[in-house]
Amino acid sequence: MESLVQAIREQGVILPGGFLKVDGLVNHQLLPHLTREMGQQFAARFRPLAPNKVLTIEVSGIAPAISAAMELGVPMVYARKKKPLTMKEPAFTAQSVSRTKGGTVDLFISSEFLGAGDRVVVIDDFLASGGTLRALSGIIAQSGATLLGLGCVVEKQFEEGRAKLADLNVPIHTLANIVRMSEAEGIVVEAGR
Repeated sequence: MESLVQAIREQGVILPGGFLKVDGLVNHQLLPHLTREMGQQFAARFRPLAPNKVLTIEVSGIAPAISAAMELGVPMVYARKKKPLTMKEPAFTAQSVSRTKGGTVDLFISSEFLGAGDRVVVIDDFLASGGTLRALSGIIAQSGATLLGLGCVVEKQFEEGRAKLADLNVPIHTLANIVRMSEAEGIVVEAGR
């Protein structure tokens, strides 16, 4: 997705600790035309698998996931980071380590919105270590649903998350691939895979 690659080159910022700041594209501010194109790209890749749900995690995954769900014509469900009192039991739960939050995050999805018979594609903002995607795949397994594929807006190839998820045996599609990044070299980014 060349428009995303170009936007990362122009707006991406390398922060200490190996963080890539793309707040103006997906994490804090959204560019509607770019978000729509993300959804179109994910839908084109996953439509042949015939999903009936798109799953993500709040908050940064919601925009690309809802855009993909709209293109696919299916509902989008998102994992909550705090269990509301109104959530129907049983709730499916998992934990994920969040580097940006600086610790472990609990994830919750109501059995009201995910269950056996669902065919699920997961869409998230980043694929780095694979921890969040692993947690979501665990929730899908708890629910009895079928995981069809994983999609992420940005992959940090050098963190090897893709290899850590290989045992899930599902396609992994990304829209932009960070090959490497450093103060000296900047952000080396190419189209996803």
